[in-house]
Amino acid sequence: MIRVEFLGPIGKEPIEIEADNLLDVSNYLKRDESISKWLDKCAVALNDMMISDPNTPLKDGDKLSILPPVCGG
Repeated sequence: MIRVEFLGPIGKEPIEIEADNLLDVSNYLKRDESISKWLDKCAVALNDMMISDPNTPLKDGDKLSILPPVCGG
């Protein structure tokens, strides 16, 4: 199982899903309208390392963090 965490204003509780790669996670998350509207704007971290390749392989116990854009000063 892959743990997916949603940070900041996304406002969703973490979920656990089965996925082989980042593309599988994206396809799963796109089914939830409240999450899908964020996906094009967000960065993704795998076990606290930024990633962007949709073919990045995932393994049991991995943690994905969905990071919405932020601004501050």
